[in-house]
This record gives sequence, structure tokens and C-alpha cells, in this order.
Amino acid sequence: MFIFSCIFGYSFAQNVAAINGKSISAKEFLWAYKKSHNGTISADYDNLQSYLNLYINFKLKVLDAREMGLDKNPVYQEEVKTYETALANHKKANATHKDHDFLLTEYKEGVLMFNVSEQKIWNKAQDDEQAITSFYAKNQQNYNKPLSEIKGQVVADYQQILEENWINGLRQKHQIKINENELKKLAKQ
Repeated sequence: MFIFSCIFGYSFAQNVAAINGKSISAKEFLWAYKKSHNGTISADYDNLQSYLNLYINFKLKVLDAREMGLDKNPVYQEEVKTYETALANHKKANATHKDHDFLLTEYKEGVLMFNVSEQKIWNKAQDDEQAITSFYAKNQQNYNKPLSEIKGQVVADYQQILEENWINGLRQKHQIKINENELKKLAKQ
């Protein structure tokens, strides 16, 4: 039991977080952080923690898409296959094999996140006039103009509420563990 605890502790130490026991490695997290911050990997703890929160939200949306079976959709599978072929044919000379894996995973998950967001947020907000009207009526104190003049802003605000509710539901549904020690180590680099 002691050996198992040591092995588990060591393997978790190389991860910044886990969702339902599925690890997010420090390497994957730093790769994503660096990519979204113009190549910068030096960050303080608060910035890394904030980005990890966003990254976990992203991973939760991808998990939700997979639970909905969106990754089984033939159109999605064909799109991924096309990208994978293009990526293999156009490898950059300086790209490592690991970058290839990260790029492919990023693409797959990005498309899934887009598809599930389209279903759970964007289409719902665009297609449900009654919900928009109701949202506007409940929050009219935030708007000084008629709905017809500011509908775009109301739809955007409604989409924000839909996303917040979705993320809160996902965070309640799934077990999330953050490895504060690993995050602190990354901040010191």
C-alpha cells in the first residue's frame, strides 16, 4: 500500500490537475499556456492558477461533448482525419513528435468544444426568442433601451449566463483535483 501511495503521489506530482482521475500533465498545461501567451512560459502563481481554471473549463466542455457522443459523429471524425493527414504532410522542421501530439489533441478538443458550445449556448440563445425576451424582462434594469435596439447585447449576456450555468453544472458533476504544489513549482520556473 505504501509503494502504491508513493507511485500515485509521484505521478500526480507531475500533473497540474485531474478531472475524474484523468490527469492534465504539467507538460500539456505549459504547452497550452505558452501557446496562448505568445510563447511566454514565465508566469506567477496567480496567472497560472487563473489559466488553469480556464483550461479545466475547456476540458470539462470537451468531456461533456464526448459524453454526448459528439466525437462519434462521422463529420467530426472525417474533419479530424483530414487535419491529421494535413498535419502529417506539413510537419514543420522544428516540430517535435510531442508538439505533433499536442497540436492534434488541441485540434480534436477544440472542434469538440466548438460543437458542444454551439449546441449548449449559441444555438440555444439564437433560436429561443421566448428565452431572450424573458431574460431581457428579468434584467431590464441593466438595459436603458428597447430590446429591438440592443438585442445583440442581450443575446450575448444571455449566452454568458448559459455558459456560466453549464460550467457550474459540469464542475458539480465531475471530480476536479488541482495539484497546488505542481502549480507552485511551475510558477517558480
